[in-house]
Amino acid sequence: MVLKVMKESQNYVLPVFNGDAFIGVVLQAAITDFLFEYRNELERTIDKRTSQLNKANKQLKQEIEERKQAEEKTKKIEAQLQAAQKMEAIGTLAGGIAHDFNNLLMGIQGNTSLMFEDIDSSHPHYNRLKSIEKQIQSGVKLTSQLLGYARKGKYEVTPISLNKLVNEISDTFGQTRKEIVIHQKLAEDLLTIEADQGQIEQVLLNLFVNAADAMPSGGDLILETMNVSRKDMKSKLYKPKAGNYVKLTLTDTGKGMDKSTMERIFDPFFTTKEMGRGTGLGLASVYGIIKAHGGYIDVESKEKHGTTFRIYLPASKRNVRKVTKTSDKLIKGTGTVLLIDDEEAIQEVCKELLENIGYKVFLANDGKKAIELYRKNQDEIDMVLLDMVMPNMSGGEVYDRMKEINPDIKVLLSSGYSIDGKA
Repeated sequence: MVLKVMKESQNYVLPVFNGDAFIGVVLQAAITDFLFEYRNELERTIDKRTSQLNKANKQLKQEIEERKQAEEKTKKIEAQLQAAQKMEAIGTLAGGIAHDFNNLLMGIQGNTSLMFEDIDSSHPHYNRLKSIEKQIQSGVKLTSQLLGYARKGKYEVTPISLNKLVNEISDTFGQTRKEIVIHQKLAEDLLTIEADQGQIEQVLLNLFVNAADAMPSGGDLILETMNVSRKDMKSKLYKPKAGNYVKLTLTDTGKGMDKSTMERIFDPFFTTKEMGRGTGLGLASVYGIIKAHGGYIDVESKEKHGTTFRIYLPASKRNVRKVTKTSDKLIKGTGTVLLIDDEEAIQEVCKELLENIGYKVFLANDGKKAIELYRKNQDEIDMVLLDMVMPNMSGGEVYDRMKEINPDIKVLLSSGYSIDGKA
């Protein structure tokens, strides 16, 4: 009956569905008005759905980008880890080679010194021995570079002034390479650093030489020092420990480096110089020495636009210690020394040298023999000369065992480094 009335009054009844479900009817005076409103509602629904899809699409793109960045970051971390592992492996190899080579040099040097005691400058072999001694010093420098890279060099850490070292090395270098103009911007309030002075001098010299080689026709070398903290260190190559640092920046106006060269400059034996002009150990030892001092180093370079090295060393609150120069005169002595070393050549040379200046010498070529020898003769032995790097039983273990026998024992460690860092 309602349908009939509606039809007679020219009204229309339209069913309304939600999906497949019937939810009611719409009474509309004119179908066109209803369709217009229905279209508007449909457009609003589509706009809402489109907005939701756009938002979801944007979020999906963001998640993809974040995942891509995370993957790139992971790749960079893996590359850095591989580089660090490679440097560590090469460092271990370099340290082992340097240690063995040092033992050979020590035997040669010792025997040369003994021969000099029996001759004077008029002897026909005097100049030949001097030539041997000169070659030994070249070998010592080479092993020093290797040990520097391996972070196993000899270190005597004291508070020192980096500005003072920069001034001294600059003066020395400037006199020999006058085509290089050195500019300095040194902080007046620069903190001291805890470092081995000889090793830091080696770092500076190697960097100076590297800069000079990059400027064969002359150029400018700019040196700058300043105090910084961890937040000032922006490099992505490392995460510095908290604390204050002394920063040294060295910038040259040389030929610069390409990317492939920069990636290898700290590798030992890598050099861009012609055969015979470089060992490839200069910057490798710089890297090792800075790392051994708890510092950081990075480099920035571009072909034809020069190179900049930035070095960060932990700052110290201690004042620079005044050094009293000791006499170079050989002092003779008396007493008994226990010499412990697994190298026969070193044993023989050291024994003769010690006996020549008045000491009685006991010899042991391994830890177990040394401990037993000391146990039997501890009342007679005044001092122990102990090599820290020995097979089977390390020098550190030998030292601990001897301390148990005699807590007041006097021991002089004779190695250039110890494998486990106990020296």
